[in-house]
Amino acid sequence: MSKIAIVTGGSNGIGFDIVKTLAKNNYNVVFSYNSSEKNAMDLKNEFNNVFPFKIDLNDVDECCKIINYTIDKFGKIDLLINNAGIDLIKQIQDISNNEFDNIINVNLKSAFILSREASKYMISNHYGNIINISSIWGITGASMESVYSISKAGLDGMTKSLAKELGPSNIRVNSIAPGFIDTNMNSFLDEKSKQEIIDEIPLNRIGKPHDVSEVVVMLEKCEYITGQIIQVNGGWNI
Repeated sequence: MSKIAIVTGGSNGIGFDIVKTLAKNNYNVVFSYNSSEKNAMDLKNEFNNVFPFKIDLNDVDECCKIINYTIDKFGKIDLLINNAGIDLIKQIQDISNNEFDNIINVNLKSAFILSREASKYMISNHYGNIINISSIWGITGASMESVYSISKAGLDGMTKSLAKELGPSNIRVNSIAPGFIDTNMNSFLDEKSKQEIIDEIPLNRIGKPHDVSEVVVMLEKCEYITGQIIQVNGGWNI
């Protein structure tokens, strides 16, 4: 029987590649999207084992809907990937309360709620895997990205806590912390700025979304890894 995965933010960037990779590995994948409907439909048309689900993760009351949909359709959840994330580049004194809440709701609070709801079914089955996609900035912090850094550091803290709490129920929880990955989130950088970053990376290249997806597959196979923050950054942070 195929495993069942939920991926948030599956219509763009890293999430898009994770959905494709899991689908190719014979998972049934329910993935959330919000505004990128064309990409979501492209995935649906390419694979018969992916199931797009439109949801606004900023509205935390809606988060349970994708869990309920998955359980109604498949009866279980084997893998939850909290990937959805949005950024904000501003000085702290210019950040409004609403902007702070928006980042925290999408990046952190939704992941908490989804983990809470999915883990209920995982505990019943005595099996499950939760993977949080955090960031190098959750580890090192980033100037002008304080709220984003807070949200990703929170994901890593939740990862460690839930790994201890859920481990006795045979549920593993890990974080993947990407570095500089070639996605739309970094499209605002000009070529000079990109090159300056590349010059700081020992492997001397920008990461690709598939570099992250491969770690997802690895964590699915390695059943004695939990509570870890796995950095995927070409050695940018050593």
